[in-house]
Amino acid sequence: QVQLVESGGGLVQTGGSLVLACVASGSFLSINDIAWYRQTPGEEREVVATATRGGARNVVDSLKGRFTISRDNVKKTVRLQMNNLKPEDTGTYYCSASVTGRDWNRSIVWGQGTQVTVSS
Repeated sequence: QVQLVESGGGLVQTGGSLVLACVASGSFLSINDIAWYRQTPGEEREVVATATRGGARNVVDSLKGRFTISRDNVKKTVRLQMNNLKPEDTGTYYCSASVTGRDWNRSIVWGQGTQVTVSS
């Protein structure tokens, strides 16, 4: 069983920065694509950034220049660096990964989420 645990959320003022981390643990063969999503009350969960196992990194256009995703396959960690935060960045941030289990089956795993609140 695979677990994803996010950390790094909190309360920050407009213009501030946060670094979110997502660490994978458990028994699995590999972690494939990993993504950060965010969700605000009443809205659908939206993708923020993705990192493939092969090294591709992508941040949605609206957040490019402020958000950066990085991944450490050895440490089984993906981070989301968020700079120049704005009140509209407020939400719950989730980590999600495509994981290949020891039975060679793929599954999507979600973390529990970490809250980011940006005050104006």
